[in-house]
Amino acid sequence: MGFDSIVGNTVAVQAVREMLRADRLPGALLFTGPEGVGKKTLALMLAQAAVCERFKDDFCGECVRCRRTAEMIAAAEEDLARRRDLKESARRVEGLVYFDLQLIAPITRYILSEQIRVLRQVAYTRPFELPRRFFIIDQAQDIHWQAVDLLLKVMEEPPETTTIILVCPNAGELRSTIRSRCQRAAFSPVDEDLVLRLIQERGNVPEPKQRLVARLSHGSVGRALGFDLPACLARRDVWLEFFHSLTGGPGPRARTPDWHQLFDSTRKLTGDRDSFDDILTTGTELLRDMLLLLESGDSASVSNLDTVPRLKTWAAALGFQGILLLKEGLDEAHRLQIRNVNQQLGLDALAIGMVSGSRPSQPHREPSLTRL
Repeated sequence: MGFDSIVGNTVAVQAVREMLRADRLPGALLFTGPEGVGKKTLALMLAQAAVCERFKDDFCGECVRCRRTAEMIAAAEEDLARRRDLKESARRVEGLVYFDLQLIAPITRYILSEQIRVLRQVAYTRPFELPRRFFIIDQAQDIHWQAVDLLLKVMEEPPETTTIILVCPNAGELRSTIRSRCQRAAFSPVDEDLVLRLIQERGNVPEPKQRLVARLSHGSVGRALGFDLPACLARRDVWLEFFHSLTGGPGPRARTPDWHQLFDSTRKLTGDRDSFDDILTTGTELLRDMLLLLESGDSASVSNLDTVPRLKTWAAALGFQGILLLKEGLDEAHRLQIRNVNQQLGLDALAIGMVSGSRPSQPHREPSLTRL
């Protein structure tokens, strides 16, 4: 229990502990960085440590205040889940009640104006049970534009006994006037070896696949611990079938593509609309790996470690320009998700264009890894 249980991001953890030791908690904090690296967890721990009866720069989890803050967190998460399940969106903001430690997150696509309005009403009152009040706004980039001004007014004149912690992946998604009023802590991906150790300790991933899961988690502890390996491998297998069919097997232009297998793979890729985002992400990761192998031939940074020989073959067959064209096709498929379009036809057309020679056999330019 305590800050020592946080994996990685020791700089951010140390900064938080120094704030507590100096008794200088700002009115607003901004925690930014990739998903699943402990931003929200550290925010909740900070709030708990700030009121702990036993420690100055940590929390015991056992004193009256620690137990009460844990109850508040659980109640807030339960309330968020209940509101999201309501079919009538207008009813999701009815009867909002905020505790001294409150987790605020989107209950529709956005964090709504009423959620921030209640925050503003409560923020200027004295805390009910604890010596200090904390509002933790998770996915702060999803605050509705009409609610941003309400939040800004609170941050311009911060209450003495309230701290607001904004949690989001990218600070650039927030309005500059919000960012400028926050003390920022930046989070980084967790070291792969630390993630691997957690996977090994958990023991629910077969040993031969543990390094693969650690690599595919991209430094996200949350993603690693919740990794659905069978689902990931199933999505990847269809992409491997697609690339094999598209390139015609070993060697560039070795044989005529298996059109039946190619169109069957596009059907499988687009058959489940609910998981299409994950399918596109898997395809993009494979294309990135191909580009890495084509540029350097070094597999040290490749995510899909167990498929390197095949990826090298397909990368040579596609070339830089072919990989870039496929990536642009996947980006377009992602953009078209909000429209009622036939995604399979789009992938079919992309594949036909690649095979029929719409891409040059020699690239005019080499795409940068930053574009993938």
